Amino acid sequence: MLPWLLCGALAALALALLIRLRLLQKSLDDITGQLEERLSSDTNNPIFLPTRDPHARKLAAALNVQLKELRRQRQRYENGDRELKEAVTNVSHDLRTPLTAICGYLELLDRGEKTPDQARYLALMVDRAEAMKRLTEELFRYSVAAGMEDGLNLEPVDLNAAAEEAVASFYGAFVKGGIVPAVSLPGERVVRELDRAALSRILGNLLTNALKYSGGDLEVVLTADGTVTLSNAAPGLDEVQVGRLFDRFYTVASGRESTGLGLSIARALTERMGGTIWARYESGRLAVAVRFPARW
Repeated sequence: MLPWLLCGALAALALALLIRLRLLQKSLDDITGQLEERLSSDTNNPIFLPTRDPHARKLAAALNVQLKELRRQRQRYENGDRELKEAVTNVSHDLRTPLTAICGYLELLDRGEKTPDQARYLALMVDRAEAMKRLTEELFRYSVAAGMEDGLNLEPVDLNAAAEEAVASFYGAFVKGGIVPAVSLPGERVVRELDRAALSRILGNLLTNALKYSGGDLEVVLTADGTVTLSNAAPGLDEVQVGRLFDRFYTVASGRESTGLGLSIARALTERMGGTIWARYESGRLAVAVRFPARW
């Protein structure tokens, strides 16, 4: 009789331990799920557990402390980032007026009598002033693009027409560079929900980039999945340089009069509209592509 009672007691103990283990496992699953939710959303709700298990509750309490600190640090970062963007925008905006005046005075000086040395020094001053003016303008545009939150006016945009208009607007630059662009568009219209002005800026910056590095040709291809690819021979580049083209202020020697912000602005605007942008370098050719997936 005693062995049977002992077996029954052991079975009951094993069952109790199994139930306790299952409840602990459920508590850990709840903690994992709530932690993932808190990390992926902007909420102040702490992790809550209905269980009375002291170990699970202690773990949840420790995680709540860390989540509170993480939210504080995130808020601090967002406030600092916002203030920095506003400061950059204001400074770059304020610099444009005096730089424009400087360029105007230099132009007046250029009209007067000059010695050869004065003409040479004046040319250097004009070149540097214009470079600073371009950089200030692009910095202002970048800070505005990077700071956009709800400023986009999304509407149905025909990518076929947008690509054609962008290429046509660079006709003078193509003629000057001796480039005859080859444009390939799909038979059907490719329509996406985009901000028309932002898309124009993206395509314009991509075309400007192609002109900087082109070896004399340019191919623009739009596919039905919403991808616009610009490719051209770029003998002055390599894979390492192409990998850094989207870095802010990064320029290479062949990028004449480049501020290093054009592609950064294009990336910021593209990502704001839910698109992706990338570059690759194969067999001496540079290809930069931007894709806007369908939302329906």
